[in-house]
Amino acid sequence: MSKTQKNKATAHHLGLLKAKLAKLRRELLTPTTKGGGGAGEGFDVTKSGDARVGLVGFPSVGKSTLLNKLTGTFSEVASYEFTTLTCIPGVIMYKGAKVQLLDLPGIIEGAKDGKGRGRQVISTARTCNVILIVLDAIKPITHKRLIEKELEGFGIRLNKTPPNMTFRRKEKGGINFTSTVANTHLDLDTVKAICSEYRIHNADVSLRFDATADDLIDVIEGSRIYMPCIYVVNKIDQITVEELDILDKLPHYCPISAHLEWNLDGLLEMVWEYLDLCRLYTKPKGLNPDYEDPVILSSKRKTVEDFCNQIHKDMAKQFKYALVWGSSVKHKPQRVGKVCILQPLSCYTVSFLALIRKISAGA
Repeated sequence: MSKTQKNKATAHHLGLLKAKLAKLRRELLTPTTKGGGGAGEGFDVTKSGDARVGLVGFPSVGKSTLLNKLTGTFSEVASYEFTTLTCIPGVIMYKGAKVQLLDLPGIIEGAKDGKGRGRQVISTARTCNVILIVLDAIKPITHKRLIEKELEGFGIRLNKTPPNMTFRRKEKGGINFTSTVANTHLDLDTVKAICSEYRIHNADVSLRFDATADDLIDVIEGSRIYMPCIYVVNKIDQITVEELDILDKLPHYCPISAHLEWNLDGLLEMVWEYLDLCRLYTKPKGLNPDYEDPVILSSKRKTVEDFCNQIHKDMAKQFKYALVWGSSVKHKPQRVGKVCILQPLSCYTVSFLALIRKISAGA
């Protein structure tokens, strides 16, 4: 692929090679044969709290020190590499939300291929809501590119949105390719070549943006995870002010010094922004809203039904209606049903006795 010139004549050939490469990588990551030995000690821990954040980086960049400073959890710190050999969890209480922070062992180049138990580390990182890539301020760009390559090889897409395209298999009719915009990377022959590599001969492909062959492969694979990421540049006390000004202008970067506790508040605020959580407050009947204990919901799932399920899974079954105050409704209060989408900083009263008993008991 590196020796092939990129132009319209070679797009078909390059698309076919990329599809083959993606298939071979998937087979390496998910072997079909099962060994007879035990699974071994895993890195994953039980998910708790309202969100999960993972610390990913090379050895000795300050991940354990950052966990100790933010959560108060003890994680061994030493001057040699690979001090942390397993996943160590901690909890951050921030703006009423419980955020689980995972200190993952350091990864090395070739982690996606299994070196240094890298697959287990990256598999745990796939379960997080936000990834913090901790970089050394002395050589941040070098580490950044290597870690991005390892995560991309494992199906994690950092700071990207899912491709705006539709791919639907069908029983007959061949490959139907349509697009609402001008395409500079894909044509019908390239799409047919990629689909044939996956033994797909009948499908509808509809594009709503200028997609590449990699975007189409990601949609066909269906196992890609699109995750927000913050590049945490640690040890900024070892660089000059001019270098710090340059780092501060880069997107998705947050310069800190974990040892000296510089800019940790800014990091927490940035993590909260990337988690994109909503705080919703309960209002017992006849009492003021309880602003001390909010209910935390994801911005992608914030209906009244999601709100009830967050408190207790049986509440949605007994649900009749909810009274809502805030920007979610026109009238205050307003009676709504399960499908009402809730906005942040709103108060709610749900009309069944079980919920009011739980609120009165401080649940």
